[in-house]
Amino acid sequence: MSHHIVEVKNLRHVYPDGTVALSNVSFRITHGESVAIIGANGAGKSTLLQHLNGCIAATAGEIAIGHTPLTRGTLPHIRRTVGMVFQYPDDQLFMPTVFEDVAFGPLNQGLPDDMVAERVREALEQVGAAHLSAKPPYHLSGGEKKRVAIATVLAMSPDVLVMDEPTSGLDPTARRQLITLLRRFQHTKIFTSHDLDMVLDLCPRTIVLHEGTIMADGATGDIFADDRLLEACRLEKPFVMQGCPVCGMKGK
Repeated sequence: MSHHIVEVKNLRHVYPDGTVALSNVSFRITHGESVAIIGANGAGKSTLLQHLNGCIAATAGEIAIGHTPLTRGTLPHIRRTVGMVFQYPDDQLFMPTVFEDVAFGPLNQGLPDDMVAERVREALEQVGAAHLSAKPPYHLSGGEKKRVAIATVLAMSPDVLVMDEPTSGLDPTARRQLITLLRRFQHTKIFTSHDLDMVLDLCPRTIVLHEGTIMADGATGDIFADDRLLEACRLEKPFVMQGCPVCGMKGK
C-alpha cells in the first residue's frame, strides 16, 4: 500500500526574515507506522508538519506521498491523502455549525449529499461529538473544538493522519478518548507533542528535532533512555519513566 508512504529528502525552510526553521531534514515513514516528532519549543516541529500537505512551501528539498511528488499540480491529491489537524482548532473551524464544518471537506471532494451526511455522522461519533452537530463552533469549549477539528479531517477518510499537539488543551477524559481514537486509526499517523507519555504509549518510533535538524530517529524507548540526547535537545523523560520523588521507583 505504497500510497501511505511519506518521504522527505533534504528539506530546508527559511522564513522571510532569514530564520532557518528546517535544515536538511530527511526521513521515510511507511504504511501503518505511528511516528512522533518531538523537540523543544522552536525546534521546527510545526513547520515540518505544515510541509507535509503543502500548507507551507519548502525553500529546498523534496516531499513525496506514496511516490507522488508534492508540487503545485499534485496538491489537491496530496491534501485528500494527508489529513492535517492544526494545533489551534480555530484555524480549522469557520462555518456556522459543527455539521457544516465537518461536511466542508467531503463536499469539496464532490461526494453526494447522503454520503456526506453519513461521513459527518461517523466522524462526529468517532470523536464523541455527535451531540454538537447543530452548535456553532464558537460556542464550544476548547476540548470540544479540538474534537470537532479532528472530525473535520476524519470525515475526509485520509490515508495519513498528521496532528500538531493533539492533546493540547484537553482535559484528562478527553485526552484518554483521543488516545483510544488514535490507537484505532489503522493508517499512518504522524504527530508532534509535548505529551511524552502519549508518545511513549502510541508511537514505536520517534524523531527528535533540535534547531531545525534531526538529532535522532529511532525506537521511542531508546530515545527516552538516552539522557545525553534529551539534555542536549532540552527534553525530559515521560513522567512514567521518571523516578518517584519519594521512593525513587520508576513506572517503566
